[in-house]
Amino acid sequence: MRLAHGLYGLPEATFDEHHSLVLAQGQMPNGVLCLLSALQFHGITSQLPREVWMAMEGGSHRPRVTGIKVRVCRFTGDAYSSGIEIHKVEGGSLRIYSVTKTVIDCFRMRNKIGVDVAIEALRDALRSRKTTIGELESTAAGLRARTILRPYLEMAAAS
Repeated sequence: MRLAHGLYGLPEATFDEHHSLVLAQGQMPNGVLCLLSALQFHGITSQLPREVWMAMEGGSHRPRVTGIKVRVCRFTGDAYSSGIEIHKVEGGSLRIYSVTKTVIDCFRMRNKIGVDVAIEALRDALRSRKTTIGELESTAAGLRARTILRPYLEMAAAS
């Protein structure tokens, strides 16, 4: 049966909670799941995004996506290419940013998603031991986001 433009599945197939992510990835093969969608996938947020958040390389062509709402963020250089993990879901592959990279991106894009969401992601990621302050600091340095993240890391270390 047809799932979306260019995507087909078996009629008896069962879908899990990541089905919309698989549909988005199938229609945007060069995209990477980011921000709220990555937080939800990694289980470090209470937010339920209404759309799938995908990162695309700056200047690349945005394909037409049907069947789901997609919010595109443009990243360039290391901000786009670093921290990508491949996860097997529903028989397909998802390109998604790591927990550490996702938390840093939340602070870099805090004007789009909100500071409260970024702080919640930081606390949940540290509390669940999916990342450490050291990993966050070293990754933030590579992404030139250390000054943005530093006050929030100090606050998290104090609590």
